[in-house]
Amino acid sequence: MLTLHVAEATPGSAVLVDGALVAAVGPYEDLAEQHQNARLRRWPGILTPGLLNPYGPELLEETYHPDPREAAEFGTEPITGERAREIFRADPARRGASARRGVQRLLAHGTVAIAGELRGRAAVDAVRRAGLAVGRRPDRLPGPPSLSPAPLVPGGPARFAVFDVPDRAALVRLGASTCVATVVEGRLVFRRR
Repeated sequence: MLTLHVAEATPGSAVLVDGALVAAVGPYEDLAEQHQNARLRRWPGILTPGLLNPYGPELLEETYHPDPREAAEFGTEPITGERAREIFRADPARRGASARRGVQRLLAHGTVAIAGELRGRAAVDAVRRAGLAVGRRPDRLPGPPSLSPAPLVPGGPARFAVFDVPDRAALVRLGASTCVATVVEGRLVFRRR
């Protein structure tokens, strides 16, 4: 089924998705006229290629992402360093659930690809199940781990994100937490309520 995605601030860059692939990219009016039977998804803000996070191992294997039910014991924010290692040593079974929650955090920030060599089965499985692409880590990393888009082209993978900002400058200023939707392999894998 064809799905047409358009964001309010970027109507000239609407994306028509057919299964897992981009069928067309162009002005909303043109695509809507040519594909009147396509399901329509309207979003606030801007539609961009999804983000590449170069810190896959650090965020999914070396960070503990607490379950909301553990808030009293661990809080709600990701735990790094020695404290995370202690949690994993005390209960190695927590790695899988933590990796899945970590992937959900990445998706909620518009991430469609990660880089870095994942070594643990739990992180590899979580990434594979979510459909995240895995790329080579850049030679030089931009800074410490935190939450390069690939272009959207017809025939390419349907991997993109929508951010509730008026333009790219605002996205840079306000950050990826403004993400309202993430699409991976044509599937809507994150949607802010």
